[in-house]
Amino acid sequence: MKKIKIVCVGKLSNAFCRDGCAEYLKRLKSSYEIALCEIPEQPTNKKECDEILKRAGDVFVLMDINGEQPDSVEFADMLKKEHERRDEIVFVIGGAEGVDERVRSAARRRISFGRVTYTHQLARLLLYEQLYRASTIIKGVPYHK
Repeated sequence: MKKIKIVCVGKLSNAFCRDGCAEYLKRLKSSYEIALCEIPEQPTNKKECDEILKRAGDVFVLMDINGEQPDSVEFADMLKKEHERRDEIVFVIGGAEGVDERVRSAARRRISFGRVTYTHQLARLLLYEQLYRASTIIKGVPYHK
């Protein structure tokens, strides 16, 4: 089974984000093995970014407001192609202060779900939803419209 690892700063404290993420994780289990690596919020952005770089590995996709903006079909195509190259894809979501240039430059790819700013909790929920949507596009099952 293909793997997806999500490295993110902070925990889900909002109930609606926790519930939504739990629902999408349940749906994703039939398609992917999901690993979550939550980095505790640190006193400085530099320390958070140090932890991100330690845990994300050499190849990762950064969720970044200034990244490319694929539509859902393009996102699914990217996911499929990345999984053809490797068994595990790593996605990174920074904390409240974002990430520094070291993380941006280390990312294999930077993806944005729009030019508006989301909390890291909402960004995680959006990523889970898009991963699920991508899995349905790849399988050709009804969900994506």
